This record gives sequence, structure tokens and C-alpha cells, in this order.
Amino acid sequence: MFPEFGRSLPRRDLLRAAAAAAAGLALRAPLAACRDKAPPPQADPDHARLADWSAALRAEGLSRSAAPLGHAATRVGELAAGTPYQPHTLEAYLRAGGSAAGPEPLALSLTRFDCVTLVEACLAVGRASQAGAEPTWEQFGREVERMRYRGGERRGYTSRLHYFSEWITDGAARGLVRDLGAELGGAEDARPLRFMTEHRASYAALADDAVFGQIGAIERGLDRRARRVVPTARIPEISDRLESGDVLHAAFAYRDAGGVLRVLHAPLSGGVVEVTSATLREYVGAIRRATGILVARPLWGPEA
Repeated sequence: MFPEFGRSLPRRDLLRAAAAAAAGLALRAPLAACRDKAPPPQADPDHARLADWSAALRAEGLSRSAAPLGHAATRVGELAAGTPYQPHTLEAYLRAGGSAAGPEPLALSLTRFDCVTLVEACLAVGRASQAGAEPTWEQFGREVERMRYRGGERRGYTSRLHYFSEWITDGAARGLVRDLGAELGGAEDARPLRFMTEHRASYAALADDAVFGQIGAIERGLDRRARRVVPTARIPEISDRLESGDVLHAAFAYRDAGGVLRVLHAPLSGGVVEVTSATLREYVGAIRRATGILVARPLWGPEA
């Protein structure tokens, strides 16, 4: 996941802009969204991918807790290469007439991704693969749920972690990630987070006045939390301290076979999961008004 590049955009919106900016530099059935039930057995392509990708992680020794979770996640991303991009997957229930005030359905897919759900899915497959047995769709769903929602508790629209800085602090408090901002020498960014409420018309859920008020309160609460941003110009200085699988907003850092640091993501512009041909520094530098990156290292964390 790319960072709130100095403008502190929500995860989904920032990566949409990032993908468009980096396009010139870069390398089932319907979505299994808005459902809590397990898909039909083996014929389901999502279920088949979970089984196949988990088996690959176990065969390659990437599902052991001694191995970095980020390596398992980027391996899943490699296996997902070429998978189609589908935007707004987490809001499908709203377009279908659902209410933002009620419980939010758990959107899950391994055959369609947007920038955010790719990161969540890769990490969830990695964690669900730790057990010796083949993971179930329910296990995969639990792993996604505890990353996506504040405190790991799925309630309404406002329980979802819409800002990447809060995704980091909430996950860090529960042992799911480590915030690398301070140790990488990131500068504190104290600018207020107001993107969602200032762009109310872009969010169908915010048509509900109560939901709009709740999001505003969340934004104001985030003002009290320090965010450490590594400036774009300093990325070359700290790149040797980044690992494949470190989370950068709605994408992964990805070190290729030659040791070059690139980005693994699901870009709107490219249409499929891919690794950029641009380096991380080039990728961030191509994004208008980007000032730097927030970085989180995924951890195996406690069992779900």
C-alpha cells in the first residue's frame, strides 16, 4: 500500500492516483464480494487459488514463522500476477442498495483485486497458510477481517480502516505490523487528515449524515497521532533497509532477482496485478505532490 504521500489520502484514492502517475514507468466468476458464506467447494476458482497458493508457500518454506511474512505475501503476489483489477470492490454492497450504517459485509476475492484488497489478500493467504492443513475460506476471511477493521472488529462502514496511517497504528497495536517510520528517520507529518470529508461526493457512504459525522470524528482523532513520513528524496538512502513485502500504502515493496527495489501492486491504469519496471524511487517521484512514504513491515502476529 502506498503511503499517504504527504497529502494523507485514504488508501484507495491515493493508489488510484499513484497507478496513473506510474503507468508510463511500469512493469468466478463474479467477485466473491459482500458475502460471509464460504464459496461452493472445489470448483470455485477463489477456493482453488487459496489451496494452490497456500500449497506453494508451504512447499517453498515460506509459511514458517521463521520466514518473513512479507516474503510469503510477495510470493502470493507473484502467483497473482495478471489477475484483473476491479475497482471499488469494498463498496459493492452500497451500489447494490446496502446501508453504510448497518454491518458491513465482508468482501473477499482471490480472482479480482483492487489496490487495497491485493495487499490484504496476499497477507491473509500467508497467515492462513501457517497451519499444516489446507486453510479454509473462513480462515482466509478471518485474516482479512482483522486487518481491514479497527480492532479487528467488523461493524459498519466507519469501522473500516480507511486511512493507511491508522491501518498502521491499529495493526501495530495488535502485533500485525511494525511501523518503520521512526527507525527509517521519517519526518513527522502533522497536517490534518480531511480528504474524505472534503470530498464527500466521492463517497456514497457519506451521503448518510450520521456516517459523515462519524468519519469526521475519526479524522479529527487521527490528528493526535504522529505520522512519520520518509521523504521521497531519502528513499535511496534507506532502500537497503526495506524488504520485499514491506507495505507502502496499497502496494508492496518488491526486491527483484537483481536486488533492485520495485513495487508490486494492482494498478488501475495497468488493469492487472504486476511488478513495476520503475524503481520505488522513480515510482514515488512520478506521483504529483508526493512528499514521501509511510512504511509498515507485516508480522505474523497472534493467531486469529
